[in-house]
Amino acid sequence: MSTSAIRVGVQIQPQHADYQSIRRAAAEAEEIGADILFNWDHFYPLYGEPDGKHFECWSILAAWAEQTSRAEIGALVTCNSYRNPELLADMARTVDHISDGRLILGLGAGWFERDYDEYGYEFGTAGGRLADLAQALPRIESRLGRLNPAPTRDIPKLIGGGGEKKTLRLVAEHADIWHSFGDAPTIERKIGILRQHCADVGRDPAEIEISTAAEGKPADAGDTLYDLGVRLFTIGVGGPDYDLSALREWVAWRDERNG
Repeated sequence: MSTSAIRVGVQIQPQHADYQSIRRAAAEAEEIGADILFNWDHFYPLYGEPDGKHFECWSILAAWAEQTSRAEIGALVTCNSYRNPELLADMARTVDHISDGRLILGLGAGWFERDYDEYGYEFGTAGGRLADLAQALPRIESRLGRLNPAPTRDIPKLIGGGGEKKTLRLVAEHADIWHSFGDAPTIERKIGILRQHCADVGRDPAEIEISTAAEGKPADAGDTLYDLGVRLFTIGVGGPDYDLSALREWVAWRDERNG
């Protein structure tokens, strides 16, 4: 779908680790050459000890904005339910300035029920959460256009999820990056559906960067997904010890493919 260069991200999952370990992992990942440093927006670990150590998403992004200097930063993804859309826009604008214009605003409808129950948010239904995201996106965009000072750039919006009727429609309408999971046939089918949504809303699909998880060996999985149009590949790593060996492999593959 896109002819742009390959990029490699790393999701440094803020679970089961002291913050000093998270900070060191971010520094090492940037030194290795990661294009984007992601975290995630949860309040409890997603695997391992359910009550293990965990840190909050946007506080970390503000710290990374000061700590790093080259890589873009963002959440993969921010849960729309946890913050008022206008507040989230202001937070994003602020981190955009702290980072000198390196923020990616990752957004999703939310799914981890324990977060909702423990922090007092209404979990509702998947359809309801998607409807809330659809209502929030124009509000976020409107607030970003009214803030003083304005963002340093048109902050790229990443939308995560694979829902074919609703989520991919929102991607076509609002996103600069679409992130999803699945094997090559699944990604290929969903790209086709996204193209149709883009046609329906009058959007050039080449404007949307296709992103997915980087799993397996890049010479196999990476080459296959690249041929389908994927250009952003993200490795996930969790604490307490952040093993970045896979990131090194994918960065080397990126450099070779990009020439």
